[in-house]
Amino acid sequence: MTRRRLLELAEKNLAEAKELIAKGDPVQASEKLYKAVEECIKALAEKLRAPQLEAARKRGRWDTWLLGQAATDLSKRLGEERVKYAWAAAHDVHVWGLHEAKYRVEDAEATLPLAEWLLSYAKKVLEGS
Repeated sequence: MTRRRLLELAEKNLAEAKELIAKGDPVQASEKLYKAVEECIKALAEKLRAPQLEAARKRGRWDTWLLGQAATDLSKRLGEERVKYAWAAAHDVHVWGLHEAKYRVEDAEATLPLAEWLLSYAKKVLEGS
């Protein structure tokens, strides 16, 4: 999948997350927030040829641990800690909001600013090519 397509998916998922938050559905909003951040991490990994990209290709998929490692490495390479913070927040809401269904709308909504920032930042990094 192209980097541009990954960011389009991130944008779509983020918009859907906002709608689901407005409707009071923290479970599905949590999943959409996670997917938005996941697609941004993948796009940045493609752009910067993160070592985890090759592992994901060999495995035929991105595993959560590979995405976490990529977020850490991308944060260091880009000199931007918020990349890792956005991943950590997305993973948190994925586990506690979607899988465990313990988070409230407010908890999912708290992840929005970092997810929005990451999407904007990823677009800027990709435009630098």
